[in-house]
Amino acid sequence: MTTGTPDPRQIDTGVAHPARVYDWLLGGKDNFPADEAVGRTLPPEARDGARQNREFMHRAVAWLAGQGVDQFLDIGSGIPTEPNLHQIAQRVVPGARIVYTDNDPLVLRHAEALLTGRPEGATDYVQADVRDSDAIVERARRTLDLDRPVALSLIALLHFLGDDQKPYDLVRNLLAALPSGSHLVLSHASSDIYPELSAQVTDEYAKAGIRLAFRTRTEVLRFFDGLELVEPGLVTAPEWHRGAAAPEEEGSGIYVGVARVP
Repeated sequence: MTTGTPDPRQIDTGVAHPARVYDWLLGGKDNFPADEAVGRTLPPEARDGARQNREFMHRAVAWLAGQGVDQFLDIGSGIPTEPNLHQIAQRVVPGARIVYTDNDPLVLRHAEALLTGRPEGATDYVQADVRDSDAIVERARRTLDLDRPVALSLIALLHFLGDDQKPYDLVRNLLAALPSGSHLVLSHASSDIYPELSAQVTDEYAKAGIRLAFRTRTEVLRFFDGLELVEPGLVTAPEWHRGAAAPEEEGSGIYVGVARVP
């Protein structure tokens, strides 16, 4: 089942947008010259980070679905890249219900892809900014039962919010709307693993008018305050549940973690 008929909005193709730069880094086609221009200025490690980030999302969602989690709120979902979150979750739990949220109008144009899921489950798309957390939660109630556990997915999103935008408060507000047994799934670019590369990426995005706020491990760990981190804790993306058959560990500047709401 699918729900939601979002209203179209104007897309400014001459201005780079994080979701479209990310699409370019992943090898996607749903981006514009302004987005590609930013991507080409970034070091090769940026493409590795985008891939590692996406692979972590796949593993985390599959793991959560395997634990019985059947509701997901994905904020900052980005342009659809198969397999999408709902496809992974519904492979394990066909009746899983998913709400996607993004502020990029181009994602809206691809909402039909996001809203095509298993008939046993449900998907919805919300055009909104993470800073409007109350509106996101209210709209999510149309599809999700917020009296039951929900996995809140914040993948490669929070490093686009400076401290002045109160990202820690935003996360706490979102989690406050979810019951015990819910989970936070989070990935965040680091400022302390490869400081020179982080500074280079931050500078190149800034030239395009995109502000980045990469953080240290200690700063990222703060997003999990009051939660119960599941094993292996806060680690780099390739380290999280790689599996016995995974290749030798590769370097990564992305911190990731999954935690349970007690």
